[in-house]
Amino acid sequence: MKTSSDSALSARPTTTTISNGERGDDVAIILDSLRSIVRELRLASREAEQRVGVHGAQLHALRQLSESQATSLTELAERTHTDISSVSVVVSRLVEQGLVARKSANDDRRRLSLGLTARGRAVLRRAPETGASRLLRAATHLSDREVHALATGLTKLVAGINGHDD
Repeated sequence: MKTSSDSALSARPTTTTISNGERGDDVAIILDSLRSIVRELRLASREAEQRVGVHGAQLHALRQLSESQATSLTELAERTHTDISSVSVVVSRLVEQGLVARKSANDDRRRLSLGLTARGRAVLRRAPETGASRLLRAATHLSDREVHALATGLTKLVAGINGHDD
């Protein structure tokens, strides 16, 4: 199904025919949009920390853990769209705070399973919506083509920032 934004994208000239003025306008829009996203994530994280004592990434992990009885670290990393080393740090802090428990999985004693504690469930009941969930909800309003174009463009932008312009 074609959306109005798909029409706007397809009606627009390709990047090889965009004038310098249009490109400058687009770059300004990108910067403003990224600033808005970063601001939203920062404010949502601050609100979570003030209301329930955990920051946004921790709250996002707690929400994902609440959706299943027992989750491995790898499964949590996949569900939060985060690399496993970052999730490991977040989970360690949640365990230290008594919000998450680690135990051996029932089906494989070598594998650790993560689950919310009673205190973790209580925090979730009082917690505000996370910035990540707001972002994911907003992304549902984009077409598959728009999501792919955004992902491709942002990946290239980040590579350029990191000095990998290849």
